[in-house]
Amino acid sequence: MDFSIIGRKTEIELLERQFQANQSSFIAVYGRRRVGKTFLIRSVFEDKMSFQLTGLSIAKTQKQLANFHAAMQRSFPDAIIPTSSMDWFSAFQHLISALEKSNHSKKVIFLDELPWMDTPKSDFIIALEHFWNSWASARRDVMLIVCGSAASWMINNLINNHGGLHNRVTHRIKLEAFRLSECEAFLKSRTINFDRYQLTQLYMVMGGIPYYLEQINKSLSVTQNIDNLCFTPNGLLRNEFSNLYASLFKKADKHIEVVRALAQKGKGLSRNELLAATQLANAGSTTKILQELEESGFIRIYHTFGKKKRDTIYQLCDFYSLFYLKFIENSSDLDQNIWLNSLDSPAYRSWSGYAFEQVGMAHLDQIKKALGIAGVQTHSSAWLSSDKNAKAQIDLLIDRRDHVINLCEMKFSLHPFIIDKKYAQELQQKIAVFKQQTQSNKAIFLTFITTFGLQANEYANLLVQNSLKLEELFD
Repeated sequence: MDFSIIGRKTEIELLERQFQANQSSFIAVYGRRRVGKTFLIRSVFEDKMSFQLTGLSIAKTQKQLANFHAAMQRSFPDAIIPTSSMDWFSAFQHLISALEKSNHSKKVIFLDELPWMDTPKSDFIIALEHFWNSWASARRDVMLIVCGSAASWMINNLINNHGGLHNRVTHRIKLEAFRLSECEAFLKSRTINFDRYQLTQLYMVMGGIPYYLEQINKSLSVTQNIDNLCFTPNGLLRNEFSNLYASLFKKADKHIEVVRALAQKGKGLSRNELLAATQLANAGSTTKILQELEESGFIRIYHTFGKKKRDTIYQLCDFYSLFYLKFIENSSDLDQNIWLNSLDSPAYRSWSGYAFEQVGMAHLDQIKKALGIAGVQTHSSAWLSSDKNAKAQIDLLIDRRDHVINLCEMKFSLHPFIIDKKYAQELQQKIAVFKQQTQSNKAIFLTFITTFGLQANEYANLLVQNSLKLEELFD
């Protein structure tokens, strides 16, 4: 195993446990483009692969089979594998014959970019079903790992398969983006040393996507890196948006419509509001789109405190998508230092406030640990007043089993945050409205999550039970 790999402890433990297990396993790895799926598998099984194959993008069946044949020749040089009249059924039979002669105690088979192999009328998925059901699953020494960036294919054809592969995937790994601590470790491994405020700014732009982080130039500031990657004509993230969704979803236009609609409403939209904003049909096809976006990590689904489960709220949580739609999409190639010149604008302040809230939502485990409630059962959501005459909203609400509710305010600022008299009155009003509308009899703990803490004064001392700094999100 490559011990230099950053994070992924749970995933690595699962993979190594299955490698040692006295049974065959079928593992599906999926997740957002550029999140490091292939790197993970190759790092763990670098010298243990019996066979690996990477599908070809936009290639017809015969090209895919020729690619399979070449991979077989590399893995099994002594095997005689005819190329004429080969289809996927015979291809897998040749693979079986070669594997049965292999002296590997565990036969690790890695099929990467699996969706690309499933070309029209190729019967690839049927052949894969037959390979697993008739041979691999009956043995104790096979580890079949499949991976693909096309999330909709992975979800619908493997994970939620209703045919011959129904419930055949023994383990699924949804590879998530890095958290702040992993981003910090990743950059330090490349001798890039930004402070944690700068790291958080970077995270708010691109999230914890390893491939994006690889593009960081250590000789430039965070602001300069953002300008280079997002606003120069050849910057990686300038044109990533359309490629990102097209690679993940078949007919991605409707997925993008949903993302655009949610980018306009920070706290999220109900299903009916989303349908009105996108003109999508109230049908199973829309449900499928929402499920695919959620599984791929672009949107978050939660239930507002005090509301029924059917009152679901959909919220955009992909940092890059939000940043692209807010700043990159309508920027001009002719402008220079766009991001540097935006740092004190109203648009920046609005975006940074919301993006920092999303940083908090992505680090709920760290927040709970800092509050000393890591082992307490909780339900987290946002909350919005339903009374037009008494408006109030809560950035993050943590409803605890120990009869306490943390009402969290998240503030992104360059200095310790100051609660003045006016804001203190707003906070008191917010708590009063929340209590009145929810009729909750739980204790209310006002909790601040800020970059550099709260400045001590009479209002902070009177109102705030918990104050967390940015440092705690890196734990």
